[in-house]
Amino acid sequence: MADEAPWRRAATEGVDSPYRAAPSPGDAPPTYRTLTYEVDGRVARLTFDRPEQGNSITPDTPIELADAVERADLDPRVHVIVLSGRGKGFCGGYDLAASAEHLMDGGMTGGAPRSGTVLDPTVQMLNHDPAGTWDPMVDYAMMSRFTKGFASLLHADKPTVARIHGFCVAGGTDIALHCDQIVIAADAKIGYPPTRVWGVPSAGLWAHRLGDQRAKRLLLTGDTLTGREAAAWGLAIEAPEPEDLDERTERLVQRIAAMPLNQLMMVKLALNSALLAQGVQNSQLISTVFDGISRHTREGHAFQQRAAQAGFRQAVRERDGAPYDDHGPATSNVTNSEG
Repeated sequence: MADEAPWRRAATEGVDSPYRAAPSPGDAPPTYRTLTYEVDGRVARLTFDRPEQGNSITPDTPIELADAVERADLDPRVHVIVLSGRGKGFCGGYDLAASAEHLMDGGMTGGAPRSGTVLDPTVQMLNHDPAGTWDPMVDYAMMSRFTKGFASLLHADKPTVARIHGFCVAGGTDIALHCDQIVIAADAKIGYPPTRVWGVPSAGLWAHRLGDQRAKRLLLTGDTLTGREAAAWGLAIEAPEPEDLDERTERLVQRIAAMPLNQLMMVKLALNSALLAQGVQNSQLISTVFDGISRHTREGHAFQQRAAQAGFRQAVRERDGAPYDDHGPATSNVTNSEG
């Protein structure tokens, strides 16, 4: 009697499987500084693991994220990749408390020293001196490496799902928007407030994900959305109540994982071709250059100097004060403000 639904076999099963010689699971998981990695059945689970720092982004993050995605891509057991965060939220953006307060003392911390390169804090320190000459390509060469690492989620062969709770703001959105599917808690906060000063989203994906007017509505104000609003706007695929987030994410993930691996790859490649044809790579190049420019304007230098004097948290409070008045967990009421 023929096997029932033989197309649902694991990719490694059967004498006709090209992966039949793949080693059995049991390898020790890799050790990363910013995230953890585990395989659970057909699911690779990547979890940001700096909860005390709001899972903020360091120079290690894009390197480790890309490595973990490649590990999952090469594992024939894995059909889908899920990205989430430990602690109170998904990701609070770049570790700008270090960057803004101490840029002239060495910039963002983390990772092995890369002396004499664009990843060397001393190189970035000299290039960010308001009294010196700014080389935009030194800035671009550094920032583009973050974007390339995050883009591994979009360019992975296998589907990627972001599970968002608490907050996903600033650079955190540069990561999440590269995922194929976003499931976000209804009360979570998502957006890019740094467009108010000292930032442009280098991922360049907002217009591609939301369309022109809605992307501009957010980025021309720095306003954020609740998870519920994000789903209504089409930025997320689902926005369950917080207590249902795990169950709803897992339901979606397991439905994806039940598909044959090659079908998942073909569908993603076919749909990505349409997305990339819209000019995502051009958007990212322009946005990454402008992100660097935004930190070297008169206003950008003023924000950095204020952060150095009063602390980054205080500078952000002032950035998000009147007329916005949305500092902290509260989100702007975009729905009501648009009538």
